[in-house]
Amino acid sequence: MRASFEQGIIFLTVAGEEQGLNGSKHFAQMAKQQGWKIEAALNNDIVGGDRNPWQDPRVVRVFSEGIPNAATDAEIKRIRGLGGESDSPSRELARYVASIGRTYDAGVKPLLIFRLDRFLRGGDHLSFNQQGFAAVRFTEFSEDYNHQHQNVRTENGIEYGDLAGFVNFDFVAHVARLNAATLASLASAPAPPTNVKILTKQLENDTTLTWEPSPGATSYEVVWRSTSAPDWEHVHTITSGTRAILQLSKDNEIFAVRAVDAAGHRSLPVVPEPER
Repeated sequence: MRASFEQGIIFLTVAGEEQGLNGSKHFAQMAKQQGWKIEAALNNDIVGGDRNPWQDPRVVRVFSEGIPNAATDAEIKRIRGLGGESDSPSRELARYVASIGRTYDAGVKPLLIFRLDRFLRGGDHLSFNQQGFAAVRFTEFSEDYNHQHQNVRTENGIEYGDLAGFVNFDFVAHVARLNAATLASLASAPAPPTNVKILTKQLENDTTLTWEPSPGATSYEVVWRSTSAPDWEHVHTITSGTRAILQLSKDNEIFAVRAVDAAGHRSLPVVPEPER
């Protein structure tokens, strides 16, 4: 069956990752210069499910940046002042992947890692982050470094090198399904709401949110969580208008707004900016 989507999907392979992210850097810079509206980039790197004793084929790690790489000094100051260190567009994309993993059985569950990448390491999603695009990295749970950056050889009974015999192809297929479900959901959904604001002109215990309408949206959802929670905990549906008043303190919660179409497809959530 052939599916059609409201948004476009690009499958991209890039070269020169080990030489300085050359391929992804070129593409992301080109996209930025030409004004492309890239809603999400999913980077799959080390997703072979290497067959080693420490591997967990039930999960795939999803890495995402906290404070955006492309943020200006003024934006970083505002993020820190509002406690938004865990609410970059990439972090919201990671939470979106997690929500897909809860509703669709891909055979593997996403394990969110709130870090740009593995410790002191990097990958091609960084190139998109540097241009201000939301991007995350999918990586197997436990890497075997004998099978990375190694010439193919056998020493002292140990096989070195990146060989097909070490790949768990069922795991690869499961990760591909999770990618496909995430892409299909995003491409089917209305665009995220724009100009999302949290009104702060008056000191009050209620929280008022406003936003611009999204083409194709038939309703909106306000989601929120406590400041110490890793994922969205609550949802409130708005069936008409682009304004919500909640009897909740903005001091104690993190809020976001997402668009929903008639079929129930949800956009990425957008965290509001303060408006005085």
